[in-house]
Amino acid sequence: MIRQYLHDGWQLTAATNEVPDNIRGRTVPAAVPGSTHLDLLASGLITDPFLDRAEEELAWMHRADWRYSTTFLAATARPGQRADLVFDGLDTVATVELNGHVAGQTANMHRGYRFDVREFLVDGGNDLTVSFSSALAHAEKVEAALGSRPHVNAHPFNMVRKMACSFGWDWGPDLQTAGIWRPVRLERWHTARLARVRPIVTVAGTTGQVELHVDIEWTPDAAENLTLLITLGAHKRTVIVPAGQTTVVARVDVPGAELWWPAGHGEQPLYNLDVVLRGESERLDSTAKRIGFRTITVDTTPDEHGTPFTVVVNDRPLFVKGANWIPDDHFLTRITRERLVRRVDQAVAAHVNLLRVWGGGIYESDDFYDVCDERGVLVWQDFPLACAAYPEEEPIRGELEAEARENVARLMSHASLALWNGGNENLWGFADWGWPEQLDGRTWGLGHYDELLPGIVAELDPTRFYCPGSPYSPVDGLHPNDEDHGTRHDWHVWNEAGYEHYRDHVPRFCSEFGFQGPPAWATLTRWIHDRPLTPDSPSFLAHQKAEDGNGKLARGLAARLPLPARFEDWHWATQLNQARAVGFGIEHFRSWWPRTAGAIVWQLNDCWPVTSWAAIDSEERLKPLWYGLRHAYAPRLLTFQPRGDRLVLVAVNDHDEPWDAHLTLDRQTFRGVTLHLTRLRRTVPPRSVLCLDLEDALLQPANDDAEVMVATTAEARAILPFREDVELAYDPSPLTAQAQAVRGGYEVEVRAGSFARDVAVLADRVAPDAVVDDSLVPLLAGEVRVFHIRTDAVVDPAAFTDPLVLRCANDLRAVPDVR
Repeated sequence: MIRQYLHDGWQLTAATNEVPDNIRGRTVPAAVPGSTHLDLLASGLITDPFLDRAEEELAWMHRADWRYSTTFLAATARPGQRADLVFDGLDTVATVELNGHVAGQTANMHRGYRFDVREFLVDGGNDLTVSFSSALAHAEKVEAALGSRPHVNAHPFNMVRKMACSFGWDWGPDLQTAGIWRPVRLERWHTARLARVRPIVTVAGTTGQVELHVDIEWTPDAAENLTLLITLGAHKRTVIVPAGQTTVVARVDVPGAELWWPAGHGEQPLYNLDVVLRGESERLDSTAKRIGFRTITVDTTPDEHGTPFTVVVNDRPLFVKGANWIPDDHFLTRITRERLVRRVDQAVAAHVNLLRVWGGGIYESDDFYDVCDERGVLVWQDFPLACAAYPEEEPIRGELEAEARENVARLMSHASLALWNGGNENLWGFADWGWPEQLDGRTWGLGHYDELLPGIVAELDPTRFYCPGSPYSPVDGLHPNDEDHGTRHDWHVWNEAGYEHYRDHVPRFCSEFGFQGPPAWATLTRWIHDRPLTPDSPSFLAHQKAEDGNGKLARGLAARLPLPARFEDWHWATQLNQARAVGFGIEHFRSWWPRTAGAIVWQLNDCWPVTSWAAIDSEERLKPLWYGLRHAYAPRLLTFQPRGDRLVLVAVNDHDEPWDAHLTLDRQTFRGVTLHLTRLRRTVPPRSVLCLDLEDALLQPANDDAEVMVATTAEARAILPFREDVELAYDPSPLTAQAQAVRGGYEVEVRAGSFARDVAVLADRVAPDAVVDDSLVPLLAGEVRVFHIRTDAVVDPAAFTDPLVLRCANDLRAVPDVR
């Protein structure tokens, strides 16, 4: 196999006249892999699409057609040799031509294409052209032919196999990309090649087992026997392949295999798997993978509460501490392996053990799954179907089948891949969103979820769990979002109710819930330049995509925190409320383990600068929510929770060892005067939850607007005021602080003269690269906390003690209130 990558010398030209004057007729250099937006930006022909309201200015690109062209040197194919033009990803509706001959056409971003071009190659310069048509225009044509289907967008994204959020989402821009978005190459080969290699990995006792399925493509005239050489760690296997045989199944055992575990549960040993196809005198083709030995199932055995949804790894049930994952940049080719390493490391640092690759995005790059393998982060993989009714007719069905077969085979070797999911909210949409009336008998995707996709998974990846959708109830006749069966999405809190209503339900598994907040200050002010900058200024609103998003933010604040007039205070208050809301939900869910077996927060990351549900913004900065996740997902957690008509203390132990907890229970005034004190010693068994009754003297404050209840151990602490912030007699300025430069950054020593809730150093306001080690830290009267700030910037240390940088919930009582 000889591979010649074709990434150089590309040019881009608009292929339609309905483009701005400065672009019409222009040819500019093009990056491959890349996209039209990035090429035009690099040539200075458009404003950065993320800046202010540039997204609106670029709406003309929705209907533009484009031509990519290059010339590469090559020789004609020798007798008996194949020459394949291979595209790993084309976005999306394209015609490929080589030397004036049509090699093939595409209409699916989620799959690769291989075109036999041996008849079209010439000696010397070969002209390669890829012409892209508007994906939106294509979708509209398919919709006209098949009949409309409901969806949650201004565009019929369900009529073309393209990243749904490319057409805009309630956190993403409507910047419909086009381009050669994954590698392209010319592959020359003879006799045979490895068409597909699928390792089915299992564990029997202490022996790791790999059943290797190899598909081989032959040239028509091949007549020799071949040899398949398989190396798995220190174990080798040789298989003779008779001429013309297209499928080989070989088994390799690894006695005493080390088990792969999710983060927080053990190590992540990976084994190299190499497969070489040899002819009589030469290597013909090869591939390399890494595998991990583990078993992963999802327990849905009915119990006294309904139907669980419990992830079990190596026979150990675990609570999923998850986050939903969207594409990490709207322009996918800017996502590097290094960026993915940083993002997954941030997830692990927040104690996340599972990322759900959401169905409105993509099948992620190999780099993403490699990094998750290495870090021990489980992956819940949606098929890319989201929030819409999808036709079951051609061309959608055939394209969905082709992409599913390709990507199931591509991803199944990854130890981190935990389960396949049919799609996002499509079953729920049919049940609740008025689809049956709109469909009038037309297909909507049920055949995909109940027949096509599970059939492909069962055929190609039989050891993995498949569920038809999220949310999903595995009992016939039940609502897909039933709290007692399967998975549940809780959007009632964000859309309609205060976050205390998370406690209205005890789901078996909550696979989506969340609350909005703006990005970090440095991110926000880099991309949005309204003067004055307010929640309702034009560019800020252009980066708030949620329906009535600001209204929901305001209503979410109203009963809890003051709604301040100054934008800087509004920014802090909404970020704080986002973190509190999500942390409240997580603590509720964790307190009900094992009845509730998982929580997957919406969402970990952002794809552009936006007010959203993300914990990490598009500039990779940690929002207060990230620190809230880290606290709420901590391996050992104390949380006050209602049980019946009483409040109890719940101790959650997510370690393999017992938790010998020496507890101090204290009711004290904001000024630090202890009014009641109790000491206890309790043992919390491994991977379990313990509920502790509380004495009446702890639960009955003398002044409920000026006292807190505190539970403390060496490893965890819970602090609970008796009323909401707007009703508390806070000292509005409880903190004194001093800062100094240290190696690698700065230290800020903060002292509380009175109870200070959710102390934070918003360090990026001082230096854009600054990262603080902790945030949202409650300080009791008299306590001192040193915050460590990492930055390369040289600044006045006192800047970190400025009132707009050193913040707490109390200080919102000191700023003007607009209510």
